[in-house]
Order: sequence, then C-alpha cells, then structure tokens
Amino acid sequence: MATLVIGATGGIGEALARAWPEEALWLSGRNEERLDALATELKATPLRADLGYESHIRAMFDSLTLPLDTVVYAAGTALPEPVQGATPDAVRRVWNANYFGAMWVLKYGLPHLADGGRMYFVGARPELVTARGFGQYAASKAALARLLDVTRLEARGRTLTLVLPPAVDTPLWTQVGRTPKGAMSAGTVAQAIVADRAGAGQPELRVEDTAG
Repeated sequence: MATLVIGATGGIGEALARAWPEEALWLSGRNEERLDALATELKATPLRADLGYESHIRAMFDSLTLPLDTVVYAAGTALPEPVQGATPDAVRRVWNANYFGAMWVLKYGLPHLADGGRMYFVGARPELVTARGFGQYAASKAALARLLDVTRLEARGRTLTLVLPPAVDTPLWTQVGRTPKGAMSAGTVAQAIVADRAGAGQPELRVEDTAG
C-alpha cells in the first residue's frame, strides 16, 4: 500500500502522517525544514511542491515510483479579512491552498491512483465558517465540495471523500487569534480517516467528537 499526504506539516496532515499504518509513505508540505524532519522520523519520502502551480503538482506525481492507494489533501489556510478589505495576496493564498491545489491534485493524482484507491479532502462545514472575515475561506471550501461532486462522475471506481470535521485545534487558528472552545484534536480527525480507509468508502465523512 502506498499513501501520499499533502499538507503534512499542518496540524491534521502531521497527525495523519504519524497515524497512517502504511509502509510506503510520501509527504508534501510547505515548511521544508519540518517536512524533511518528519519524513526522516517516519522513514517517508518528502515531496516539495507549491500547490498554486500546476507544474509543481504534475512534477510531484510524475516523480512517484508506485501507484498510490490513498491520497489525503490536508492543506488549507484561512487568512480572514472582510470582503471590502480583501487583498490580492491573501485571496490567492486561500484559493491556492483550499481549491486550486486540490484541483491540480485531482487532475494529476487520479491517473496515479490504483483501482479502488481513495482520495480524502479536508473541507469545512458551512454552518461553522459563516462568519465575518471568512468569505474567501467559506467560498473556497464550498467550491471544493462542488468540485468533488462532479469529479466523482469521472473517477471510474475510485472514491473521493470530503472530510467534514468540526473546529479542529491546529495552528490555522493563529491566523484568527484564538482556538474555539471545545475544538477537536487533529489526532481525532486523523484516526477517523484511518478508520474510514479500512471500510467500504463514502463520499462524505463527518467527523464527530464522541469523547464527551
């Protein structure tokens, strides 16, 4: 079994990389120093790519030596700001991480996915991101969900799963100012994805915190 985790230096991505049971593991992330250290620790292969560039994603998949059984897209960013104060750089970064990177991963990843393979994409529950300043984040995550709806018609037996956790305690919240009270741990989300991979597969995985 071979797995690629994209966004492996983020909260959910790193937790997933540590929890994943497969032996052949590739990791991609923005922070090269952390990526290299994590890959060395887990005996994984680091793959560097800027998700905003189609050519980087194509080259990343072309460098793989095995068909992939699983791809997890855990990359994402928020950078909240009001629409009237929207800045081009922040808007591009949000859409590149939350939508365009995922689109290029679908384009170039599906041909490298084995028959019966799975792709997981971390999305956002609409009711939790309808908040001031979250226009670009909410819109890009909604666009991702609709993209997966249509791409499932083209996936030829491969499963595309949208993962919908509640608020998760990750470094993303440093962009907002504080982590919401009762936020789920990244490890809980990781374990839910690992458990789902062992099952029959589904288009949507709503992660619930059952600790309480």
